[in-house]
Amino acid sequence: MPAGGNSTGLKARLVEIIKERSFQSGREIKLASGRTSTYYFNMKPTMLDAEGAHVIATLILDAVAGLKPDLVGGLEMGAVPIASAVAAVSHGAGQPVGAFFVRKQAKDHGTQSLIEGLPAGESLKGKRVVIVEDVTTTGGSAVKAAETVRNEGAEVVGVVTVVDRLEGAGEAFAAAGLTLTPILTLDDFRA
Repeated sequence: MPAGGNSTGLKARLVEIIKERSFQSGREIKLASGRTSTYYFNMKPTMLDAEGAHVIATLILDAVAGLKPDLVGGLEMGAVPIASAVAAVSHGAGQPVGAFFVRKQAKDHGTQSLIEGLPAGESLKGKRVVIVEDVTTTGGSAVKAAETVRNEGAEVVGVVTVVDRLEGAGEAFAAAGLTLTPILTLDDFRA
Protein backbone atom coordinates (compact mmCIF):
# COMPACT_ATOMS: atom_id res chain seq x y z
CA MET A 1 0.00 0.00 0.00
CA PRO A 2 1.20 3.52 -0.56
CA ALA A 3 2.67 5.21 2.42
CA GLY A 4 1.04 8.59 2.73
CA GLY A 5 4.31 9.78 4.15
CA ASN A 6 2.79 12.54 6.20
CA SER A 7 -0.57 11.16 7.32
CA THR A 8 -1.10 14.07 9.74
CA GLY A 9 -0.46 16.57 6.94
CA LEU A 10 -2.82 14.72 4.60
CA LYS A 11 -5.54 14.64 7.25
CA ALA A 12 -5.13 18.38 7.83
CA ARG A 13 -5.40 18.99 4.09
CA LEU A 14 -8.50 16.79 3.88
CA VAL A 15 -10.14 18.84 6.65
CA GLU A 16 -9.43 22.00 4.61
CA ILE A 17 -10.88 20.50 1.42
CA ILE A 18 -14.00 19.26 3.22
CA LYS A 19 -14.51 22.65 4.90
CA GLU A 20 -14.20 24.38 1.51
CA ARG A 21 -16.38 21.97 -0.48
CA SER A 22 -18.58 19.76 1.71
CA PHE A 23 -19.24 21.10 5.20
CA GLN A 24 -22.00 23.32 6.59
CA SER A 25 -22.81 24.28 10.15
CA GLY A 26 -25.28 26.48 11.94
CA ARG A 27 -28.77 25.52 10.82
CA GLU A 28 -30.63 22.27 11.56
CA ILE A 29 -30.48 19.76 8.70
CA LYS A 30 -32.11 16.34 8.54
CA LEU A 31 -29.59 13.52 8.03
CA ALA A 32 -29.99 10.25 6.14
CA SER A 33 -30.23 8.50 9.52
CA GLY A 34 -33.39 10.52 10.25
CA ARG A 35 -31.65 12.52 12.95
CA THR A 36 -31.10 16.27 12.73
CA SER A 37 -27.85 18.14 13.26
CA THR A 38 -26.35 21.59 12.94
CA TYR A 39 -23.29 19.96 11.33
CA TYR A 40 -23.78 18.69 7.78
CA PHE A 41 -21.42 16.93 5.36
CA ASN A 42 -22.28 16.58 1.66
CA MET A 43 -19.15 14.67 0.73
CA LYS A 44 -19.81 14.35 -3.00
CA PRO A 45 -18.04 17.63 -3.89
CA THR A 46 -14.96 16.43 -1.98
CA MET A 47 -15.07 12.82 -3.20
CA LEU A 48 -15.42 13.96 -6.81
CA ASP A 49 -12.67 16.59 -6.57
CA ALA A 50 -9.32 15.40 -7.98
CA GLU A 51 -7.27 16.31 -4.90
CA GLY A 52 -10.02 15.32 -2.47
CA ALA A 53 -10.41 11.87 -4.05
CA HIS A 54 -6.66 11.31 -4.08
CA VAL A 55 -6.19 12.35 -0.44
CA ILE A 56 -9.15 10.22 0.73
CA ALA A 57 -7.89 7.19 -1.19
CA THR A 58 -4.32 7.59 0.08
CA LEU A 59 -5.48 7.88 3.69
CA ILE A 60 -7.76 4.86 3.36
CA LEU A 61 -5.01 2.77 1.82
CA ASP A 62 -2.70 3.75 4.68
CA ALA A 63 -5.43 2.84 7.20
CA VAL A 64 -6.06 -0.62 5.72
CA ALA A 65 -2.51 -1.60 4.72
CA GLY A 66 -2.19 -4.10 7.57
CA LEU A 67 -5.54 -5.70 6.72
CA LYS A 68 -4.37 -6.79 3.25
CA PRO A 69 -7.78 -6.42 1.55
CA ASP A 70 -8.58 -7.89 -1.84
CA LEU A 71 -11.42 -5.43 -2.39
CA VAL A 72 -12.92 -2.23 -1.01
CA GLY A 73 -16.52 -1.17 -1.44
CA GLY A 74 -19.77 -0.36 0.24
CA LEU A 75 -23.34 0.72 -0.20
CA GLU A 76 -24.24 2.90 -3.17
CA MET A 77 -23.99 5.95 -3.56
CA GLY A 78 -21.45 7.22 -1.04
CA ALA A 79 -19.04 4.29 -1.33
CA VAL A 80 -18.83 4.30 -5.14
CA PRO A 81 -16.47 7.26 -5.67
CA ILE A 82 -14.40 6.26 -2.63
CA ALA A 83 -13.93 2.66 -3.78
CA SER A 84 -13.09 3.81 -7.31
CA ALA A 85 -10.48 6.27 -6.06
CA VAL A 86 -8.93 3.68 -3.73
CA ALA A 87 -8.66 1.19 -6.62
CA ALA A 88 -7.02 3.79 -8.90
CA VAL A 89 -4.55 5.02 -6.29
CA SER A 90 -3.68 1.45 -5.22
CA HIS A 91 -2.85 0.54 -8.81
CA GLY A 92 -0.62 3.59 -9.13
CA ALA A 93 1.19 2.43 -5.98
CA GLY A 94 1.81 -0.99 -7.51
CA GLN A 95 -0.35 -2.86 -4.99
CA PRO A 96 -3.81 -3.01 -6.55
CA VAL A 97 -6.95 -3.41 -4.50
CA GLY A 98 -10.16 -3.97 -6.46
CA ALA A 99 -13.43 -2.12 -5.96
CA PHE A 100 -17.10 -3.06 -5.88
CA PHE A 101 -20.35 -1.62 -4.62
CA VAL A 102 -23.52 -2.96 -3.05
CA ARG A 103 -26.85 -1.92 -4.53
CA LYS A 104 -29.57 -0.85 -2.13
CA GLN A 105 -31.82 -3.23 -4.04
CA ALA A 106 -31.22 -5.68 -6.85
CA LYS A 107 -31.85 -4.53 -10.41
CA ASP A 108 -34.97 -5.97 -11.99
CA HIS A 109 -33.04 -6.73 -15.20
CA GLY A 110 -29.65 -8.06 -16.27
CA THR A 111 -27.87 -10.11 -13.61
CA GLN A 112 -30.18 -8.86 -10.84
CA SER A 113 -27.16 -8.78 -8.57
CA LEU A 114 -26.76 -6.76 -5.39
CA ILE A 115 -22.96 -6.69 -5.86
CA GLU A 116 -21.55 -4.71 -8.80
CA GLY A 117 -18.03 -4.37 -10.14
CA LEU A 118 -16.92 -8.00 -10.29
CA PRO A 119 -16.24 -9.62 -13.66
CA ALA A 120 -18.47 -12.46 -14.88
CA GLY A 121 -17.76 -15.67 -13.01
CA GLU A 122 -16.06 -13.97 -10.05
CA SER A 123 -17.65 -13.75 -6.61
CA LEU A 124 -16.82 -12.37 -3.20
CA LYS A 125 -16.42 -15.87 -1.78
CA GLY A 126 -13.20 -16.04 0.24
CA LYS A 127 -12.24 -12.40 -0.49
CA ARG A 128 -10.92 -10.07 2.20
CA VAL A 129 -13.10 -6.97 2.02
CA VAL A 130 -13.00 -3.51 3.59
CA ILE A 131 -16.28 -1.59 3.67
CA VAL A 132 -15.89 2.14 2.99
CA GLU A 133 -18.31 4.98 3.66
CA ASP A 134 -18.25 8.75 3.26
CA VAL A 135 -20.01 9.87 6.46
CA THR A 136 -21.05 7.59 9.31
CA THR A 137 -23.78 8.50 11.77
CA THR A 138 -25.42 5.34 13.11
CA GLY A 139 -23.53 2.94 10.84
CA GLY A 140 -26.67 1.48 9.27
CA SER A 141 -25.52 1.76 5.64
CA ALA A 142 -22.13 0.18 6.22
CA VAL A 143 -23.59 -2.59 8.42
CA LYS A 144 -26.07 -3.36 5.62
CA ALA A 145 -23.22 -3.51 3.08
CA ALA A 146 -21.18 -5.74 5.41
CA GLU A 147 -24.10 -8.14 5.89
CA THR A 148 -24.62 -8.35 2.13
CA VAL A 149 -20.98 -9.15 1.35
CA ARG A 150 -20.78 -11.63 4.23
CA ASN A 151 -23.81 -13.39 2.76
CA GLU A 152 -21.84 -13.62 -0.51
CA GLY A 153 -18.97 -15.38 1.30
CA ALA A 154 -16.58 -12.46 1.87
CA GLU A 155 -14.63 -11.86 5.05
CA VAL A 156 -15.16 -8.26 6.18
CA VAL A 157 -11.81 -7.30 7.67
CA GLY A 158 -12.70 -3.70 8.54
CA VAL A 159 -14.83 -0.63 7.96
CA VAL A 160 -13.33 2.76 7.11
CA THR A 161 -15.27 6.00 7.05
CA VAL A 162 -14.03 9.37 5.89
CA VAL A 163 -15.94 11.19 8.66
CA ASP A 164 -17.42 9.62 11.79
CA ARG A 165 -20.11 11.90 13.24
CA LEU A 166 -19.54 10.23 16.67
CA GLU A 167 -23.21 9.31 17.06
CA GLY A 168 -22.99 5.61 17.89
CA ALA A 169 -21.63 3.97 14.74
CA GLY A 170 -18.62 2.49 16.56
CA GLU A 171 -20.92 0.67 18.95
CA ALA A 172 -23.17 -0.54 16.10
CA PHE A 173 -20.15 -1.95 14.28
CA ALA A 174 -18.82 -3.62 17.42
CA ALA A 175 -22.23 -5.27 17.91
CA ALA A 176 -22.00 -6.56 14.30
CA GLY A 177 -18.47 -7.88 14.92
CA LEU A 178 -16.84 -5.12 12.84
CA THR A 179 -14.11 -2.61 13.58
CA LEU A 180 -14.61 1.03 12.51
CA THR A 181 -11.61 3.12 11.52
CA PRO A 182 -12.47 6.79 10.95
CA ILE A 183 -10.12 8.96 8.92
CA LEU A 184 -11.65 12.06 10.55
CA THR A 185 -14.35 12.70 13.15
CA LEU A 186 -16.82 15.49 13.76
CA ASP A 187 -14.39 16.85 16.35
CA ASP A 188 -12.04 17.79 13.48
CA PHE A 189 -14.69 20.27 12.27
CA ARG A 190 -15.98 21.79 15.50
CA ALA A 191 -14.80 25.35 16.09
